[in-house]
Amino acid sequence: MYTAVIIEDDPIITRLNQRYIEQDGRFAVLQTFAAAHPALFWLRRNAVDLIVLDIHMPQMSGAELLQTLRAEGIDADVIMVTAANDTETAKAMLRLGAIDYLVKPFAYERFRFALDAFCRRRESVGSGTVSQGDLDRLMFPGASPGHQAAAPAPVAPPKGLQSQTLARIEAYLRSACDQTHTSEEIAQHVGLSVVTVRRYMNYLSEQQVIDSKMDYSTGGRPCIVYRIRS
Repeated sequence: MYTAVIIEDDPIITRLNQRYIEQDGRFAVLQTFAAAHPALFWLRRNAVDLIVLDIHMPQMSGAELLQTLRAEGIDADVIMVTAANDTETAKAMLRLGAIDYLVKPFAYERFRFALDAFCRRRESVGSGTVSQGDLDRLMFPGASPGHQAAAPAPVAPPKGLQSQTLARIEAYLRSACDQTHTSEEIAQHVGLSVVTVRRYMNYLSEQQVIDSKMDYSTGGRPCIVYRIRS
């Protein structure tokens, strides 16, 4: 099980993030902090796999905290969850090693996507030696570095995903290729649960078969919408 810490000064967002993480049986939230200084004191003495970090906090910003953690050799993976949506801030956090950057407000689907990506990274380079193929799949998902002239050979879906189901979802998306679709819409049309559809959409996104983006025009909670690539 992976361990996580949440550093966020808004108690409502803290509770939301904690609920999202604890819905995933692969994670346990060890601590939550409303400010960076007590978090830094705790992290200097305790190892953790994942930090969910806000930027705008009193006393010390999330950016300053991340810089300090890296300078002190604390190498926990960091997912930024913040209202800071300017390009320079996002680029700076990624340069400091943040593995994902979520702009508030965001949907649960997007948070789950970040957790799935974290787990894939850890599983790819978990222990022992790692092959070039493992590194290439980690760094260039869906690509084949050094072999651009040749089309990649068909690859069977990973364990737990069925080729026939995948083909059914792709066929539906291609039948309305000029439209975007939510997981709920896809689930209704192909006769699957929303949770199952999300797993397939995550896989198709990794394989660069579809594009995904946040839709804030619903008037309610934002959601992820998907479109097949032409």
